[in-house]
Amino acid sequence: MRNQNNAFHLAVPCKDLQETLEFYENKLGCESRRRYDDRVTFNFFGDQLVCHLSPEKVDLEANPYPRHFGVTFSEKVEFESFVAHLKENKVDFLHPITTRFEGLPEVHTTFFLKDPSNNVLEFKFYPNKEMMH
Repeated sequence: MRNQNNAFHLAVPCKDLQETLEFYENKLGCESRRRYDDRVTFNFFGDQLVCHLSPEKVDLEANPYPRHFGVTFSEKVEFESFVAHLKENKVDFLHPITTRFEGLPEVHTTFFLKDPSNNVLEFKFYPNKEMMH
């Protein structure tokens, strides 16, 4: 079981540190914690996201499957507030907000974004809290 004092760590490639910084900090609202010549680290919703300057490793197209990452919100109001924040900041949705598995216990609302380096992010909310984990 995860100790909530521990942070999950994810590292992804990026093609340009400045545009990556602008996307995660200005568009998504993630605080940058450290910046070096070859990487920038963010507080990504309480976890650690490191974007390493690796233009040769960036995906040419943004395809959500099989690789993506993101956040599953525990509260609908937080999910809706984040969606409003994205719209205010004119963030383009890779896939629009949709509801999946309607009528099943695992029903959830979800959408996908892509960062400037084609890393795909998914954000979702499950009304049934038991389906979050």
